[in-house]
Amino acid sequence: MYTRRLCLNTNRLFHTTSVSCKIRPGFFTSVLCNKEKPPQTVLSSYPLRTSKETHDYHIPPVGSKMLVREFIDDSLYNPHYGFYSKSTMAVDELEEMEQEEDHIQYLKRVVRSRGRVHHHNVQQLRYTLTELFKPWYGYAIAKYMVSEYKLNLYPHKDLIIYEMGGGNGRLMGHILDYIQKYEPSVYKRTQYNMIELSDRVVPPSFMERGNVNKHDCVQVLNQNIFEWDTLVSEQCFFLGMEVINHFAHDVIRYDMDKLKPHQGYVCVDERRNYYEIFEPIGDDSTILKYLSLKKRIGTNHTKTSFQQKIKQWFSSPLSANQTEYIPTKLFQFMNILNTYFPRHRLVLTDYNSLNNAMEGTNGPLVQTAYKGLMVPCSTYLSPPGWCDIVFPVNFELLRHMYLLTCRATTAGNEKNAKVVKYDDFLERYGDIETSRSKKGASLKLMHQPNVKVFLT
Repeated sequence: MYTRRLCLNTNRLFHTTSVSCKIRPGFFTSVLCNKEKPPQTVLSSYPLRTSKETHDYHIPPVGSKMLVREFIDDSLYNPHYGFYSKSTMAVDELEEMEQEEDHIQYLKRVVRSRGRVHHHNVQQLRYTLTELFKPWYGYAIAKYMVSEYKLNLYPHKDLIIYEMGGGNGRLMGHILDYIQKYEPSVYKRTQYNMIELSDRVVPPSFMERGNVNKHDCVQVLNQNIFEWDTLVSEQCFFLGMEVINHFAHDVIRYDMDKLKPHQGYVCVDERRNYYEIFEPIGDDSTILKYLSLKKRIGTNHTKTSFQQKIKQWFSSPLSANQTEYIPTKLFQFMNILNTYFPRHRLVLTDYNSLNNAMEGTNGPLVQTAYKGLMVPCSTYLSPPGWCDIVFPVNFELLRHMYLLTCRATTAGNEKNAKVVKYDDFLERYGDIETSRSKKGASLKLMHQPNVKVFLT
C-alpha cells in the first residue's frame, strides 16, 4: 500500500534549525492515487467517532471518520495501538559532551553510538533537552521558579509545582535535586505533582527507577489533563517541557470562492485506506470557539500571514497550499488552566520550527522508526500508532491565545506573559559560563536557536 523510499540524514533525527526542504516521497507516501477513491458522499456518510470512543479498541476502526485532532489523539495515545502505548527506549547514560563539540556534533555522535534500537516493532527513541543537557536544564528551570517564589510567596506559602507530560520523571528529579541542594528551606515547603497528557502513558518503570521514592514531596496523578475536573485554588507553577508540540491539531482549508473555512476529517474505508476530506465548518464547539478567538486577536502578525496565504491561494479551491493546522487541543488546555488552575504561573518550552515538516501553515513533522532510526514521513494519513506526530509552536499566537483565554485582556497588552529565547533563559538562570560536563565541555554549547520559553 505504501512506498518506502528513504533519504536519511543525521540532522533529520533532531529538531534542528535549517531551511525546510520540500518533502520527498518516503514512508507512508500513499500510492492510493492508483486506486479509485470512494465518492465524497460515501466517505462523508461514515459514522463520526472520537478518540474517547475508540479508547477500548484493540485495533483501529474501519468504515468511520474522525476530526483530524481526534485521529491524531487516537494515533498517539490509544492504549492498545497508539504510538505512545509502546515502551520508550530510555536513555540512561548518554555520553558526555567533549570540550570542543557544539550540540550538533554531540547529537551526531550520540546517534552513531546510541541512536539505533534493535526491536521488531515500531518503537520510539526520543532525546529531549532534559536528557541531553542533564542536570543543567532542570537546574535552570528550578532556579527560575525558586527566584520567583521567594520574590512573591516565600515564606508564607508553599512552592507548589504541577508538571504535565513528565514522562519518566527525570526533569522532576533534576528540579528537586537542585532545590534540595541549594535551597533546603524552600525544599521543605515544596510540593511536586505529575500529570500526564493521557491516563495511560505514565511509564510502569516510573516508580522502579526511584524517581519518586527519592523525594517524598512528589505525587503522581495518573489522570488525563484534558479530563481534569479538580479546582486548584493555590498559587502554583505549571510546567510543560517539550509537551505542547504533541497536542493534536485540527486542519482547515479555505474555499477561496466564498472565503469560508472547511474542517478536515480522516476517513478510513473497509480496506483500511485513509483519506482526508473537507466539509464546511459544522457544530464542533472547539473549532468554532478557536476561530472566533483568532478573529479577536487581530494582530499585524496574523494579518501579514493571511496576506501571504492569499498570494499562495490562486491555484485551485481547497488546494494543499491552503492547509492550516490549528492548535485546538492547545486551546482546550488553555481553558482548563483558566478554569481549574486560576492562580497558576505557566512555564512552557518547545520548538518554534521543525525540519522536514509537512506543507501548510504550522504543518507537523511526522516520523517513524525504520531499522532503528527515526525517519520523516510525508503524511500523517498512516495506520494509527505507526508514527510520531509533532507540531511546531507559534509562540506569538500562543501568547495572544493565553492572554485572551486566561487573563481576559486585550491580546498583546499584558507584560507578564512573555516569550523568551531558550538561550537567553539559560544565560540568565542556567549559570552556563561555569557549568561544565564531566569532560569539561562548557554548557554554553547547549545553543538551541529554534527553542523558545513562554513565561507568565
